[in-house]
Amino acid sequence: MNAAVDAELTGGTAEVLRPGMLTTVQDWPGRTGYWHVGVPPSGPMDDLSFRLGNRALGNAQGAPGLECTLSGPALRFGEQSWVCVTGAPVPVTVDGAPVPQWRTVRVPAGGVLDVGTVSGPGMRCYILVAGGLDIPEYLGSAATFTLGHFGGGTGAALRAGDALRLGQRGEVGEVGAGVPADERPVLSRRWELAVTEGPHGAPEFFTRADIDTIVGTGYEVHFNSDRTGVRLLGPKPRFARPDGGEAGLHPSNIHDTAYSVGALDFTGDTPILLGPDGPSLGGFVCPVTVVAADRWKLGQLTPGDQVRFVPVRADRAAPLRALGPARRAGWPFVRSSGGDGDDGVLARTGADDGTEIIYRRAGNDGVLVEYGEMTLDLGLRARVHALHEHLLERREPGIVELTPGVRSLQARFDPERLSTAKLLRLLSDAESLLPPAEELVVPSRTVHLPLSWDDPATREAITRYMHGVRADAPWCPWNIEFIRRMNGLPSVRDVFDTVFAAEYLVLGLGDVYLGAPVATPTDPRHRLVTTKYNPARTWTPENAVGIGGAYLCIYGMEGPGGYQFVGRTTQVWNHRAREGAESPWLLRYFDRIRWYPVEPEELLDLRAEFASGNCELRTEDGEFRLADHRRFLADNAAPIAEFRARQAAAFAAERDSWRTTGELT
Repeated sequence: MNAAVDAELTGGTAEVLRPGMLTTVQDWPGRTGYWHVGVPPSGPMDDLSFRLGNRALGNAQGAPGLECTLSGPALRFGEQSWVCVTGAPVPVTVDGAPVPQWRTVRVPAGGVLDVGTVSGPGMRCYILVAGGLDIPEYLGSAATFTLGHFGGGTGAALRAGDALRLGQRGEVGEVGAGVPADERPVLSRRWELAVTEGPHGAPEFFTRADIDTIVGTGYEVHFNSDRTGVRLLGPKPRFARPDGGEAGLHPSNIHDTAYSVGALDFTGDTPILLGPDGPSLGGFVCPVTVVAADRWKLGQLTPGDQVRFVPVRADRAAPLRALGPARRAGWPFVRSSGGDGDDGVLARTGADDGTEIIYRRAGNDGVLVEYGEMTLDLGLRARVHALHEHLLERREPGIVELTPGVRSLQARFDPERLSTAKLLRLLSDAESLLPPAEELVVPSRTVHLPLSWDDPATREAITRYMHGVRADAPWCPWNIEFIRRMNGLPSVRDVFDTVFAAEYLVLGLGDVYLGAPVATPTDPRHRLVTTKYNPARTWTPENAVGIGGAYLCIYGMEGPGGYQFVGRTTQVWNHRAREGAESPWLLRYFDRIRWYPVEPEELLDLRAEFASGNCELRTEDGEFRLADHRRFLADNAAPIAEFRARQAAAFAAERDSWRTTGELT
């Protein structure tokens, strides 16, 4: 018997007789505080149904419970227990007798709770138990993140034979009758989602017509949706820019920045609503963001459902903590007199040296601080680092998360503790207290990592993409040849030589997921520029290495992706790390990665050794000084300019080819 926790089947457990299609342990608000290293919050996708069920049982609203997708489990309880099943409509029985949803129900000792198949509307239901579930925490939460293989006791969905330890009933309040009818969320097949403008609106990234279309058109939920994100079918934007410059050939591409849960992320032409298991960093534009109080709806969006986005004023969004009528979940529509009308730009100002600073809205609970022009400049990353360090030292109580990107810093905040206006004043005042970017000196290890060039696993991912997503993409059938063509190199051997000669400076962690780095060569002559897949891949092998824009990333786990493959490396996340004693992420901001070549078979041996617990990196201590880097750029200005001119000509030729073939409109 696989045990979800280390427990024999005694009175205080529930045995899984049938697991359901996808049933996971979740808690609320999930695993917070690790967005900056690529760990998503997870937690219930429909937090409202989950929290209402817990409250009816006298539990803390975030007590661990079960989320069931499309169909539920059959559980045998070893002792008398009170349960409440909430969420999407689903048949529920206790020992074969039908019982109501949204009501607290007694299950006798030895009794079987059976939750059937969701009938809709909606697609997720929740099982809450008085006392909650007694599940060991990982990084401060019991929430299951199946893609990361942690949380929930096993890191996986429930399986037949698992035993769930029940929490102590003496630790809960009084069990109520259930969830009042007027507090239950209204589920539909035609949804309206309250959104705020930004962070990337018109006229910088989208045309006015694009934005009008986004908020004036119904989108359809695609079948290829899950907890990472809800894919939508709808009109293709025109975009305001011809391309993404150094960030990529497609106009949806930007320099990697922190995402928000609930952001509408245009990965190329495909819109995706980012879910609670979604990525923390990425290089795509997000024109609107679902307000925090409406994100529960993402958990109930079902393939074929219709979705419309309704702009609202950020300061008039319903409060996330509300569970009653103030949450406005009982309305089948969004009441609004319009959005903020500011294109998601909260303020523009300038630093003492003239560098532009833009404060962008990232939902009603986030602000994105962007520095300078839309270009790759390590001086801008130095400014981000200085602001990040300053805010970490200040420890403002209302700021709950800080995540740096390449030229930006996202600050997530609690609107009930800190207003947007006060946060903007705090951020603006901080600028006068920051040291000049020129003075940046940070620890910077050289980290040597193996790279299996053009690895068979990445070849398999390309084959899957061609068979299941798109066979005629310009980067197929071989990403490395595409990289060669886009950079005007004579041969694919030159791509190989460039990658292995480069020193990649880590600018962010968590792209994509679990401590995975986004990095760029310190020498601009090694910066191979590509574009990202459009549409994105649905599968990427764990620790594949790819290039998108001028950036290299290591995929921290299996999942979707868009960077052009060059190979595969070892793990960058240590699942065996002792919590509290060492961090599971192995790389740090401003580390410098150097690659050495290995054969595919050798890499498999290294990966097996890593998985068995040998997670030592080959490193050399050092430091990165921005002033020294700028001197290097000045001393090598002529050859750098020559390289960039050749690269720009190849980039332009590829873009013209795309226009001719209809790849760009």
